[in-house]
Amino acid sequence: MARIRWRATELLLVGYFGYSATVAQAMGIERAPEAWALFALVAVVLFLVACAACRWPQLAAVRDFLPLALLLTAYREMDWFSGQPRLTGLERLWNCWDKTLLAGGLQRAIEAAGIVVPSYLETCYLLVYAVGPFTVVAFYVMRRRRHIDRALFLVLLGTLMSYALFPFFPSDPPRRIFALPAPTVMTPLRALNLWIVNGAGISSSVFPSAHVSGAFAAVWAMLENVRGRKGLKWGVLIYSVSVAVATVYGRYHYAADAAAGIGISLAAWVLFILLGRLRRRLRGLPVSP
Repeated sequence: MARIRWRATELLLVGYFGYSATVAQAMGIERAPEAWALFALVAVVLFLVACAACRWPQLAAVRDFLPLALLLTAYREMDWFSGQPRLTGLERLWNCWDKTLLAGGLQRAIEAAGIVVPSYLETCYLLVYAVGPFTVVAFYVMRRRRHIDRALFLVLLGTLMSYALFPFFPSDPPRRIFALPAPTVMTPLRALNLWIVNGAGISSSVFPSAHVSGAFAAVWAMLENVRGRKGLKWGVLIYSVSVAVATVYGRYHYAADAAAGIGISLAAWVLFILLGRLRRRLRGLPVSP
């Protein structure tokens, strides 16, 4: 047992599920007991996997990917907070901002070439579910596996910080409650995305956009853990910007959600840096300015 060392991603997930259970209890959510049970289950599963990986090192890869499965669990748990009174005043304000943005030229520019740009944006939105796995696989390919925990910690932190705010900003996606503005170009990929979000999405909140915060957190993870590879970094950045635009154009999120998502990712990056400096100080190592 003394050889077991928790990974940063594992501690983050245990802390997050404990936070969710605490918030559910404080808010009087009906499923608060289930949230506490989930917290305990996650802690036990992560501990057992860590024990098994110490006994059988070939299971270490399980620890690389397990946090991504638990991230999906964290997302689904947020649906337990559905049913809270909506912030209708904020939703109307956010939609007014979107009308100004989209009618001001953004929607016309996106649809100028027919289905080309809308299809690209919908593809970016669809692929956001693969940001976490892509991050892990990218470090495998670059033979930098020892950096996976650091990189994935930042991606998870950026995503979970958005989830953590959902209970306090109960809101519905703009496409559900406002007829306009709306995309005038329908593509097969948009139909697929609508089928996914309508069938597997949650109803607790859309603020901030975890799609955007997670995508941008992946950018900062690359900057922190990869030397060189400018093409990869620029590619991930362009992709993340495209996701932010896609969420607004497709009416999956308000522009305010996307902006907040970027802000959350930056806050996660700063926190990541501060935690790294604290860890180095505690270990007696020099801290770069």
